[in-house]
Amino acid sequence: MIVRQQPDDSLIFITQNDHAKLSGIFAAHWGNDRFARLHPYESTVRAAVFHDCGWYRYDTKPRYDVATRMSPTFFQVPLDEEQLAAFQWGIDWLGETDPYAGLLIGRHRTGLWRNRYDTLTHPALRGGGHLSAEVEDFLAHNEPSQRVAIEAFGRREFEINFHLLQVWDLLSLYVCTSEPKPDHIEPVPSSYDNASAAVRMTLTPLDSGRVVIDPYPFDVAPLPVSYIYRHLPTRIYPDVASFRIAYFGAPLQLRTFAFVPPTA
Repeated sequence: MIVRQQPDDSLIFITQNDHAKLSGIFAAHWGNDRFARLHPYESTVRAAVFHDCGWYRYDTKPRYDVATRMSPTFFQVPLDEEQLAAFQWGIDWLGETDPYAGLLIGRHRTGLWRNRYDTLTHPALRGGGHLSAEVEDFLAHNEPSQRVAIEAFGRREFEINFHLLQVWDLLSLYVCTSEPKPDHIEPVPSSYDNASAAVRMTLTPLDSGRVVIDPYPFDVAPLPVSYIYRHLPTRIYPDVASFRIAYFGAPLQLRTFAFVPPTA
């Protein structure tokens, strides 16, 4: 769950899976005369759409702390046995439908504890540091089989698709976690064959609804994108049950942006 506290002490909530659907739109439209089109297309897009399916269980019962009067945002949720089991379920679930997509989201999950396997120099990954024994066990269970499967599928292509998944994740977080501001993502692959073709991709808001992305990576221009959110007018609730009543009863709202090329 992405939780944004507003200046008026109200709260905006975006589920991890609604954020992931936005990543899927970026993936589905990736590729033009400057950026290589995806292959395999369907499995890679599927991974982008469902890369946070390990949060489905949490989305059914978001937490609330009466003492702090806050619901934790995603990186504050404890990585306890229940949440780690949910991550494993998501990897296994998608892997049963599409082994390549399952491998991508599994690698994404373990990569969030491994600095995204050093694919990006900017932005820096939030968190890091000491890993709990439970997380180390999760890594030990998943990484060896990942390495075998990556070789079977073809390392170079898979590594590019994994790298691109990190980019789409960050593009979605860019609009979901705060109001857009000048930023960049680096490096961003533009080719499966030429590692030196990676670029620095800048993000520049034009106004509250448009963001210039340079160089422009999509097959349509502009690219309209949206996410669903809930807005709670207060963060003060007497207990968890009252918070969840307010959360589930809040109307679903839609925020829309357009990503535009630098000449727009």
